Amino acid sequence: MHRSLFNILSGRNTRQGLWGLPLLVALLISLWLTVETTQFATAENLFNLVAQAMPLIIAAIGQLVVVLIGGLDLSVGSVISFTTAVLALDQPAIVLIPAVFLLAALIGLINGLAITRFNVHPIIATLSTQYIVLGITRILRPVSGGTVPEIVIAAVSGNFLGIPYPVFWGIVVILAAWKLLYGSRYGLHLFAIGGGIASGAESAARNFGVSDRRNIILAYMVCSCFAAVSGVFLAGRIVSGDPNVGLLFELDTVTAVALGGTQLSGGIGSLHGTVIGALVMALLANGMNLANVSPFVQTAIKGGILLAVVGLQSRKKMGL
Repeated sequence: MHRSLFNILSGRNTRQGLWGLPLLVALLISLWLTVETTQFATAENLFNLVAQAMPLIIAAIGQLVVVLIGGLDLSVGSVISFTTAVLALDQPAIVLIPAVFLLAALIGLINGLAITRFNVHPIIATLSTQYIVLGITRILRPVSGGTVPEIVIAAVSGNFLGIPYPVFWGIVVILAAWKLLYGSRYGLHLFAIGGGIASGAESAARNFGVSDRRNIILAYMVCSCFAAVSGVFLAGRIVSGDPNVGLLFELDTVTAVALGGTQLSGGIGSLHGTVIGALVMALLANGMNLANVSPFVQTAIKGGILLAVVGLQSRKKMGL
């Protein structure tokens, strides 16, 4: 039993990554905040914590799909902002909601094609689309404003049997992601492609009949669609379009994924680890807000966490 616990905490003998340690950190932070602040353990604050964490959890799951194949998507923040801007256009919900997912899938398709067909590095490809999408977003909505459809607001702000809707958002998204990663052939292909890339044998999965190009393109499309879901959720919370609401989400999602034990080189990681990593980020933000820590200091701390967790990951050469 002691050996099994050590393996979970150390991430040894598993393709799930080092997720036990972040879970322990989350529990310790929760315990510390409960002791130090009277507001933390209240039902209102815990439900508020879930609502605050949900956009990051959703977007980080999408980022996980890309990281598992050894990629990275820096356009998620701009896709989130773009989604809120589109939803704030004066059009019926039946038009806007399908449109944001079609456009998000198109952005992911562009990312995937740039990487697989034109051999552009994932960081450069997704950074380019980040700027393109951000520019379009600012054309649509230069400043925060407009009103999103009532159905979006109601889907986020309501509750059922006293349980806020964000909790149900989390359950549905996590179950869907679990089915995608662990209950489908596609999920197995992602781990196979990423494992081959991480070991230096990029053609390993292809040798077993797995189409790496098609699966990589789909991974970026899935990532963008998860970012769109996160954008819909945020639009419902802020009830308007905001070109800046997705700012730094690319940093937060990568940090959450890495903090959850996923190797950025690909092939090793887990859904539960990513959710735990996002919750740790939300707990830290919640605690720092309760302690009145400056937002600028919080951003610096997030950058330090990302540098630390990536620096501690084992790698054979310089890079992700």
